[in-house]
Amino acid sequence: MRRSRFSGRALALTALTAVLSALFTAAPAEAAEGSVTGLAGKCVDVAAASSANGTAVQLYTCNGTDAQRWSNPGDGTLHALGKCLDVVDRGTGDGASVQLWDCSGGANQQWAVTAARDIVNPAANKCLDVRGNNSADGTRLQIWSCTGAANQKWNAPASGGGTPDPSGFVVTEAQFNQMFPNRNPFYTYAGLVAATKKYPAFAGTGGDTVKKQEAAAFLANVSHETGGLVHIVEQNTANYPHYCDGNQPYGCPAGQAAYYGRGPIQLSWNFNYKAAGDALGIDLLNNPWRVEREPDVAMMTGLWYWNTQNGPGTMTAHDAMVDGAGFGQTIRSINGSLECDGRNPAQVRSRVDAYLRFTSILGVAPGGNLYC
Repeated sequence: MRRSRFSGRALALTALTAVLSALFTAAPAEAAEGSVTGLAGKCVDVAAASSANGTAVQLYTCNGTDAQRWSNPGDGTLHALGKCLDVVDRGTGDGASVQLWDCSGGANQQWAVTAARDIVNPAANKCLDVRGNNSADGTRLQIWSCTGAANQKWNAPASGGGTPDPSGFVVTEAQFNQMFPNRNPFYTYAGLVAATKKYPAFAGTGGDTVKKQEAAAFLANVSHETGGLVHIVEQNTANYPHYCDGNQPYGCPAGQAAYYGRGPIQLSWNFNYKAAGDALGIDLLNNPWRVEREPDVAMMTGLWYWNTQNGPGTMTAHDAMVDGAGFGQTIRSINGSLECDGRNPAQVRSRVDAYLRFTSILGVAPGGNLYC
């Protein structure tokens, strides 16, 4: 923990395990299956119905064969003939072709269908595209910067399972569970939804895309901070006595070692417990243990920081997402003094990878400016 930032850094983070949700908001146990149609009503097709690695994926007149039957097994991929839709050589630039390849779990095999009927590869932040806007049979498919043109619009298999939560929160409980399959039972969906009531602007500002992007951004950062919502408290107990700033007039009434990192963004330092508690109407200065004992209080401290604190950045994480500055600025607000500007690119990459997975789960493009 640095005085210049809010959350405790001394986490022994576990490897993040995330199972991506149904690409077409399908129920987790049921794969959506059928043709994917686009320009001129033609189908996404595997050339010559070949399952060999590297087979071209193209536009072709719909014929009902297995070469045009695509399924979503619930992990963010598109399958045909037992293999995955894949961006050649993990390309992220305009014009990178798509092909069929053995499923590897790579970012170049992840796809998200947006409400605007784009099929987006989140790693490249580019759309599945018919090359040259050419509707002739055999035209190769590729990825390209999203333009909204007809050659990037697709009708994917419909499915169920995406029933919105009655609370109106943009992340359903099923999606939350898919984001955090190994989470500690302490971190509950109900606790998260309850916390959002305290900060209704969170994932409640702007259009549906912005709301989902902000929810994904918050959850990606807390996933990184807690090892996939596994850790409730800071793992390095040797740090615990360091978080009492004796220069504060109110001191450390709960004890010298009572203000260690807790909760989804690892609230730490006596002055942060005081500020968060004052904002939330909870006495966290005298009873910091509430953050590790009450799921809604834990989530509220995370949203307090997200919505009100700049940290080492120049804006709050909430403002970064709703004003279009991008995910990278949320990293700067949370831990920029230790990670951004090349200080720890692996940690930044971990946060970005989680964000790309979570936007894929929510079926929304991640937007630009992902790094800090």
